[in-house]
Amino acid sequence: MAAAAVSKTSSADDTCFDHPFEFKKSVQSIVDSSDLKHLPSKYNLELGGGNDTSATSCESLPVIDYSALTSTDPQRRSKAVAELARACADWGVFFLVNHGLPDELIASLFAMVREFFSLPDDEKKQYEGKSTSSPIVCGNFNVKTTSNQTFTLWRDFLKIHVHPEFHCPSKPQPLREIVEDYTERVRKMVREMVGAIAESMELDRDYVEEALELKSSHQKLGASFYPPCPQPDKTLGLPPHNDTGLFTILAVRDGEPGLQTDRQGQWFEVNPPPECMIVNVGEHLEIFSNGRCKSDLHRVVVNKERERLTVTVGNGPGSDVVVGPASRLVERDGRANYRSMNYQEYMESQYIRPYNGMSMLDEQKIVHY
Repeated sequence: MAAAAVSKTSSADDTCFDHPFEFKKSVQSIVDSSDLKHLPSKYNLELGGGNDTSATSCESLPVIDYSALTSTDPQRRSKAVAELARACADWGVFFLVNHGLPDELIASLFAMVREFFSLPDDEKKQYEGKSTSSPIVCGNFNVKTTSNQTFTLWRDFLKIHVHPEFHCPSKPQPLREIVEDYTERVRKMVREMVGAIAESMELDRDYVEEALELKSSHQKLGASFYPPCPQPDKTLGLPPHNDTGLFTILAVRDGEPGLQTDRQGQWFEVNPPPECMIVNVGEHLEIFSNGRCKSDLHRVVVNKERERLTVTVGNGPGSDVVVGPASRLVERDGRANYRSMNYQEYMESQYIRPYNGMSMLDEQKIVHY
């Protein structure tokens, strides 16, 4: 197959989001309106030079027991903290088990999100975003390749800003209460994990919570719907990218495969065991830890037989925080390995900055000679 237009390092080298917010017609409506045999050209990444989505099966992704992180048994908790630190330093992605999120709540969340995506396009179009700060955004994403061609991803998405100010679509009506409950529980869980990472770095938890302003943390929920695709090898659900923020919590309905993570230049399938969450380390945890934690590069592929539905919750510091390496770590290490930048400006720059062949995270790294 030809060299990939969206390759294993696309976030850093090959693609950028180009006028990302668009709602002309949902992917779902295209699939429903006809007996689709071939991929419409606007979704066909192969026209830009190929799209290799092959990946290796992986049985060695870390598994972190959340109940051990919150245990009152010092030895059990200490072991779990060390395992979490290794997972964040080695893979940047892991499975979280015994997380305490009720099965009924997760099932209700998926049911309501699926109902939202089933709404007529005319109703969803009211949430077409005008900027990255729009509190509710629904639509499609465009990407631009190195050949300067723009393609639309095989994905319908909904993004909602839920903290410190809460927003939610008005339909379906039960969605609001479910999202509020779910994201509050996730926020508590993430603060516990950030506290454990602080402990692993020998930093005071209160110091970290104040430095990152976690009480007013920026949190958004993202739902993605990937309909069955007639030619899945010619497109992507999401191109290779790193997540902003500290931790992203991903729930996948029925454990459907599709997520892939890059490790040392090789793609691996991320196939979660039952009743677990997938956790990705965000770019700002890497920056704040001065490189001790590593944000993983990941992508989403689609398939021909089944639809795929996921819900992510991105958890960052406060929007106004200038995030850089923790000062106490810089003192310890003798140097800062990353530049500092306002969190809100960082998020906005991902979409509006001129494409220059580097990811935002790469631009923050300081090269020492």
